[in-house]
Amino acid sequence: MVETIHATCIVIDDRGILLTGPSGSGKSDLALRLIHDGAMLLSDDYTQVRRDGDQLIARAPETIEGRMEVRGIGIVEMPHCPAAPVALILDLATPPDRMPGTLATRAIAGIAVPVLPFAPFEASAPRKVRLALAAFGLATGTHDAEPAP
Repeated sequence: MVETIHATCIVIDDRGILLTGPSGSGKSDLALRLIHDGAMLLSDDYTQVRRDGDQLIARAPETIEGRMEVRGIGIVEMPHCPAAPVALILDLATPPDRMPGTLATRAIAGIAVPVLPFAPFEASAPRKVRLALAAFGLATGTHDAEPAP
């Protein structure tokens, strides 16, 4: 079963990171800065997810695959990753704690994914995403780039 969620997804080191929050919260802005630093776009604004064994696999809906909305410029074509296992959710709508305690998780298709409140507009945000992935992201096994539908 495929579920569509309101999230941008970027891929770092073959692991997907879902950026969640309402319109204007910084999902595309943060994704664009991460892409500039070597991440890959998977999907912008909406992401399809489905369970595959013990992993949650993300992919872009066909209608927006390889496209990103850049405020003030419009829809642009971008290199993109077709699919990736989800390792972390960054919640851009909730201000982060200075020293986070136990991370919350969000169950999607029966997979518990760590959720970290995150400030997307700080200058250090792209570096903090990589640190958060290393510290809190789920380890994912090797996975085919194109999961079966």
